[in-house]
Amino acid sequence: MTRTPGRGRRALPLVLLLLLAACTTERPDEPDGLVPAPLPAPAPGRRWQPAPGVSWQWQLTGKLDTSVQAAVYDVDGFNTTKEQVAGLRRAGRRTVCYVSTGAWEEFRPDAGAFPKALLGKGNGWEGERWLDVRGLAALEPLMAKRFDMCRDKGFDAVEPDNMDGYRNETGFPLTADDQLTYNRLIAKLAHDRGLAVGLKNDLDQIPQLVGDFDFAVNEQCFEYDECERLTPFVAAGKAVFHVEYEGRIGQWCPRSQELRLSSLQKKYDLDAWRQFCPPKDVSAGTNGDGDGGQGRG
Repeated sequence: MTRTPGRGRRALPLVLLLLLAACTTERPDEPDGLVPAPLPAPAPGRRWQPAPGVSWQWQLTGKLDTSVQAAVYDVDGFNTTKEQVAGLRRAGRRTVCYVSTGAWEEFRPDAGAFPKALLGKGNGWEGERWLDVRGLAALEPLMAKRFDMCRDKGFDAVEPDNMDGYRNETGFPLTADDQLTYNRLIAKLAHDRGLAVGLKNDLDQIPQLVGDFDFAVNEQCFEYDECERLTPFVAAGKAVFHVEYEGRIGQWCPRSQELRLSSLQKKYDLDAWRQFCPPKDVSAGTNGDGDGGQGRG
């Protein structure tokens, strides 16, 4: 999730997810001529490394729309099936497994496995509470099981959410060092399973963590005038998957193109609807998608 309840949107409680899944999703708005080519599979022993400018889709609610013309799909790890991931892979798409690593969610099937002593204040979303990320001995095996799920379903990467508890009122005296230790553990757990991993928000710690993570995921950096802080990822040849919710795409897309971000305009509920800001050098008839070098597994 984002740093305050008013910034961005994440997974919704299970009941609402089921209701949204029964609804017809609005078709995404795709730029003419942008049809992503299949992305090559990483070499044996290597993990996927998304390059700046690659197109993506972020859908956490509603019936999954696999017809969206995007090279990368970021979807809910629990609610997306192994068969859906396999279908996207056959179509040449890369898939990112969304899981919360810094907050407890009462609607997840493993919610009962979390020690009550590690559950802090609510994080602004119904049924969710911050985790005490200092409790590494208890949290490491729980997160390892979640990442095992992502790997076993065939995902290429994970998007761990709520990675900046130290900047929030969690109910625990978390420090920046506590967060760095936990975030690096999360990156290691992903890499140990051959999965790429993204740094979600946590802009203040990008200088320390850009070497540990394979891409970044950001919400509303233009609204809060902080997109330039993501430049270290792009400079390292790593994609920045970015979303804005307010305003119009034409207001910020030119600057996004200059910064080489992979940017979307989305609705707060993160259903299938999407507008994509194509890379600046894309012309009609090209796909605008890149798949960068492959990191070591």
